[in-house]
Amino acid sequence: MLKISYDPIYALELPEGHRFPMLKYELIPEQLLHEGLITQANLFAPSKRVDEEVILLTHEKEYWLTLRDQTISAKDARRIGFPMSPRLIERSARISQGTIEGCHYALQNRIAFNAAGGTHHAGTNWGEGFCMLNDQAIAANYLLHNQLAKSILIVDLDVHQGNGTAQIFENESRVFTFSIHGANNFPFRKEKSDLDIPLLDGITDNEYLTILHQTLPKLIAQHQPDFIFYLAGVDVLATDKLGKFAMTREGCKARDKFVFEQCIKNKIPVQVSMGGGYSPDVRDIVEAHCNTYRVAVDLYF
Repeated sequence: MLKISYDPIYALELPEGHRFPMLKYELIPEQLLHEGLITQANLFAPSKRVDEEVILLTHEKEYWLTLRDQTISAKDARRIGFPMSPRLIERSARISQGTIEGCHYALQNRIAFNAAGGTHHAGTNWGEGFCMLNDQAIAANYLLHNQLAKSILIVDLDVHQGNGTAQIFENESRVFTFSIHGANNFPFRKEKSDLDIPLLDGITDNEYLTILHQTLPKLIAQHQPDFIFYLAGVDVLATDKLGKFAMTREGCKARDKFVFEQCIKNKIPVQVSMGGGYSPDVRDIVEAHCNTYRVAVDLYF
C-alpha cells in the first residue's frame, strides 16, 4: 500500500504574504482523495515530533536550541523567511518524523512519500529558504545510525541546489549527494555536492531528461546505494515564478517516472519528499505534484 505522511499542521496558517507556499499541502491530498487514487488509509500522521537526539545527529545543538527556545536572531529568522513561532518549529519537527516513518514504510513496501518535506536548504547550523530542519538529511542519518542502511543516494531534482544537504554530508562517505539545479538560481552561494549538475536558464524537457538518463543509472551502478531519497520539486516548470527552466508538466512527470524506474530496476527503496513549487497558479503546482503520486501508483501498485 502506498503510504503518504500527512499532518494538518503541514498546512500551517501564516500571516498574509506567507500563506501561499503552504497552500499546496492541503490541496495535494485533497486532489488525490478526490480522484480516488488514494483513500484515508494511504495517509498517515507522524506519530510524534522527531526526537531531539535524532535532530542532533544532523544539526548542531546550539542552532537547534535557538529554534526550540525561540531565541533565534532576527537576522537568522529573516534568512529562513518565515515569522518564527513554536507551532512552526513543531511543524518542521513533525515533517522530519514523517520522513523517518516513511523510510520504514519504504523499507517494507519499496516506496513512501511525505506530502511536505524536501527542506534541503537547512544546513548543520543554519536555516534558509523556508527550511529549518533538513528532513531527508535527518532521516538519512537516522538510517545510518540505526544500521538500517549502509549506502545512501540523495537525488535532489528541485530547481534549487540542495546546499544544506551538500554541506551536512560533505565528509560522510556513506551518503552520496546528487543535485541537478539552476546555475543562476538560489542559493547564490552554492555548497559542493558529491555531484552537482548546474543548468542554464531555459532548459527544455529533452535536454533535462537526456542529462538525467545519462547520469542516474551510472551513479546507482557506481555507488550501489541500498536506500534512495528523492526530492521531487516541481519548481522546474516553465510556469514557476522562481524556477527559470522551460520544462512542461509532462517533462516533469517523465523525470519522476525515470527515477522510480531506476529504483525498481535496482530494487532500492525510495523515500520521496515534495520540495518546491511556486507557479502563480496553484493548480499548476498541485497537478505537477499529483503526477508524481500518479506515476508511483502506476509503477508500484
